[in-house]
Amino acid sequence: MEYIIIIISAIFVNNIVLNKFLGICPFIGVSGKIETAIGMSGAVLFVMTIATLVTYLIQNYILIPFGIVYMQTITFILVIATLVQLVEIILKKVSPSLYQALGIFLPLITTNCAVLGVAIMAGQQDLNLMESIVFAIANSIGFGLALILFAGLREHLELADVPAPMRGVPIAFVVAGLLAMAFMGFAGIV
Repeated sequence: MEYIIIIISAIFVNNIVLNKFLGICPFIGVSGKIETAIGMSGAVLFVMTIATLVTYLIQNYILIPFGIVYMQTITFILVIATLVQLVEIILKKVSPSLYQALGIFLPLITTNCAVLGVAIMAGQQDLNLMESIVFAIANSIGFGLALILFAGLREHLELADVPAPMRGVPIAFVVAGLLAMAFMGFAGIV
């Protein structure tokens, strides 16, 4: 039952993008097309899950026992940067078209505060290893859900008759705000 609460809370109630406002740069930057949003969601799922696993182990078996918890942020950033480089190398070999479509936003996962935020939040909430992994997967699914929904809305906006001053980023921010408000409706579930 606890895993279900973690999953529903992370995906809908405390969505990492729409509630915590972490990961806004890729949310706005990669949400132009659904295919690109799906690719970014997959990359974030992989990086966030593996990063949370590795940072959990580092936190509980190195930083805490040696009393160097103050090194948490820099250590977590190094782990995330390494994993992103790994994803970049794999994508370049496996799917060059997706690699090109993600462009500059793929290396930006390194500085995606959603990935770092989930790793830190998992430690702050005193989750065990399995709960931390479920928490990371659920948060990355929530990130992907918000990103794909937003990409779909932005694709529809391309066909809409939007006033000239509101085209592009201004209407995207309005729609993002409405999407965040829609997700606030889930607040009473958990």
